[in-house]
Amino acid sequence: MARRNRTRRLIGAVGVTALATGAALVTVPQPTAAAAAAAVTVRPDPSYQQQKFQGWGTSLVWFANATGGYPEEIRQKLASLLFDDDGLALNIARYNIGGGNAPDVKDYLRAGGAVQGWWKAPEGTTREDTDWWDADDPAHWKPGADVAQRWWVDRIKNDIDHWETFSNSPPWFMTKSGYVSGGFDAADDQLKTESVDDFAAYLTGATERLEKAHGIKVDTLDPFNEPNTTYWSTRLGPDGQPVGGRQEGAHMGPELQQKVIRSLARALKESGTDAKISAMDETNPGIFAQNWNTYPDQVRSLVARMNVHTYGTGGRTTVRDLAKAADKPLWMSEVEGDWGDGQDFDDMSPGLGLAQHMVDDLRELEPRGWVFWQPVEDYDNMKPGGESAKGGNWGSIQLPFSCTAKDTLATCPIRTNTKFDTARNFTHYIKPGDRLVKVDDTSSAAAVAKNGRGATVVHVNRTTAHRAVTVDLSKFGRVSRGATVTPVVTSAGGKLERRKAVEVTDRKATFTVPAESVTSFVVDGVSGVAKDAALLQQGHSYQLTGVQSGKDLTTAADGTGLVIKAAKEGDTAQRWQLRPTGGDTGSRQRHVVTSQADGKRLAVRDGAPVLEPDRGHARTSAQWLMSTTGDGTWTLLNAATGRLLEVGGQATHDGAAVTTWTPNSGANQRWQVVDTTR
Repeated sequence: MARRNRTRRLIGAVGVTALATGAALVTVPQPTAAAAAAAVTVRPDPSYQQQKFQGWGTSLVWFANATGGYPEEIRQKLASLLFDDDGLALNIARYNIGGGNAPDVKDYLRAGGAVQGWWKAPEGTTREDTDWWDADDPAHWKPGADVAQRWWVDRIKNDIDHWETFSNSPPWFMTKSGYVSGGFDAADDQLKTESVDDFAAYLTGATERLEKAHGIKVDTLDPFNEPNTTYWSTRLGPDGQPVGGRQEGAHMGPELQQKVIRSLARALKESGTDAKISAMDETNPGIFAQNWNTYPDQVRSLVARMNVHTYGTGGRTTVRDLAKAADKPLWMSEVEGDWGDGQDFDDMSPGLGLAQHMVDDLRELEPRGWVFWQPVEDYDNMKPGGESAKGGNWGSIQLPFSCTAKDTLATCPIRTNTKFDTARNFTHYIKPGDRLVKVDDTSSAAAVAKNGRGATVVHVNRTTAHRAVTVDLSKFGRVSRGATVTPVVTSAGGKLERRKAVEVTDRKATFTVPAESVTSFVVDGVSGVAKDAALLQQGHSYQLTGVQSGKDLTTAADGTGLVIKAAKEGDTAQRWQLRPTGGDTGSRQRHVVTSQADGKRLAVRDGAPVLEPDRGHARTSAQWLMSTTGDGTWTLLNAATGRLLEVGGQATHDGAAVTTWTPNSGANQRWQVVDTTR
C-alpha cells in the first residue's frame, strides 16, 4: 500500500510542538564555561549489526477508543502528532480486539478502557447467558463494532508498515468470572478451558473482518497481554456490581497459554488471514522467560515472533538470547512510565527517563521493533488528583478523554511533555530498515543507515552539566574527506534543534551537549566496516574470562572437558580461536570455537560442553552465537541447544566445571573476551 516517504532528515525547531502546547520554542545557547560532566567518547561499531529494524509503534486501544469520535480538528491533530513525519513518525500499530462485558453490565472501566467486542449478542442477553455464541453464525458477529478505534485504522493505514492485533481479555462469556477485568482471584486462569477454541476463533474472525473492512494486512496476532501476572482482577461491591478492575485483563498461566497457541495456530491455518502468532506480551523479561521456558518445542515453533514488555528491566539479555536460540525476531511490544514528579509539561525528567529506557532496550534486547503502550493519555487522569495525588507523566501527549462533539482545540487542548520531543530524537533518525549496531557507551544507541551510507548516534545526558561528546568513527571502513556529524539537540531550551555540522577530523568529531539533553548525531560520509573493527576475527586467539568467577575458560586435564582456572601466561589451553560459519551475519553470526592447544572444537553433547575433533563441517551442536551489549562482555549461545556456556553453580575455584544452562542474564553466563593475538 502507498505510504508517506519517510527518510532520514534533519529537522529544525519543529512547529508541531508549538502548535500542540501553545508555547514558543527558543534557541538553545551554546554551553558556557561552567563545570562540565565528564567527557564521553562513543564508538559505534558496524561490525556488530542487528537485524533490519522494523520501526516504532503504538497500541491504539484506550486513546483510540476515547478519541475516535472526537471533532475532526482534534483527532486529525492527534493523528499528525503520532504518525506524521514531524510528529512521532510511527509506522507500527497494534489494534486491540476488545473482549467486552455483557450488555447488562454497567460500564466501570477507565475512560477509553471499554473497547467494544466484535460479538453481537441476541436481544435480552445477560451476563448469565454464556452458551449462545457460535463463531460460524454471521448473526453473532457485529460488523460495525468498535467504530472509534477503527476510525484510527482508516486514518493511519497509509502510514503503517506492520499491523498487529492483540487481546487483553476474552469476551465475558468465555471467562470464569463473567467479567473482562479479570477473575475474582487474580492468580486463577480466567479463560474457561472449554472456551479455548472459541477464543481462538474469535480472535481469528475479528482479525479477518478487520483486514477485509479496512483493506489492511495484519502481520501478527498476539492472544495475550501480561498473562502470567496477578494484575487482573474484578471486585464486586455490596450491590453485586463490579467496582474494582479498571481495564480488561486475563490471567493465563503457561499451560493455558500453550493450549491457546495450539488452538490459534489451527484457527489461523484454516482462516482467510495470513497473520502469524506472536507471543506472549509478558510484563517483563523475567516472567517472559519463565513462560517461554515451559513451552515445548512444538509450541515454540508456532510462534512467529516473540513480544516482551519492559516494565521490569532486569533480564533483557535473557530474552535477547532466547530469541536468538529460537531464531525468531523479537519486539519490545509495550512500555510506558512516569519518570517525573507529578504532571509536568516542561520538566526534562520524563523525557530523559524515557530516552534512557529506549537506549537500554535497544542495546540489551536487540529488538526489531519498539512499541509504545499509548503515547496519548487522559489529561484528567494524569493531573493532580487523578491516578495519584501529584498526577503523572504517562503518555507523551495528553488531552482529556471526556471531550464532546462541541469541543475544539481551544476547549479540549492537546499538550505534549518532554517525552514527545526526546522520543523524536529516536524516531526521526533511526528509521525502518536501519540496523542498530554495537556501541560502547551505556548512554547511547547507534544505527547505520538502510543504504549503508551514514549513521546515527543518539546520546542521553542526564546530568546537570554540559558534556563533551566525541563520536569516534574509526570502526567504519570508509570515512570520506568531507564527512560531518550534525547534532540535533533536545533540552529545556529547545526541541530537535539542528546545530551546525561538525567536520570529522582524524575520524572523530566532538560536540558539547547541554545539561539534561538528548542529542541525535547524524553522521554523513561513512560506510562499510574497518578491517580491524570486529573483536571476533578468524585467525586471532582469545582469552575468555568469566565475569563472575574472574577465571579463564580452560581445557580440562582429560582434553575433552572444560573448566575455569586462574590465568596463566602463554597457556594455550586457555586460548581460543573462532571461525565464522553459516547462519546470519552481524549479531546473529555463528562461530566455530576451537582450542589453540590442539585444534579441537567446542560442541555440546548430551547437554554438556565438550571438545571434539574439528572435522571442518560443523553441525549446530558445534556452532555458537556470541552476543554483547557493548560493555566488553559476551554470552556464548549453542545453536543446537539454545543454552549458554556458563560456570556451573557460580563457582569460582580452579577446576570448577564449565557447563551449559538456559539463559538467565547471570554473571556466570558472561565472558570477557580479550584478543591475545601477537
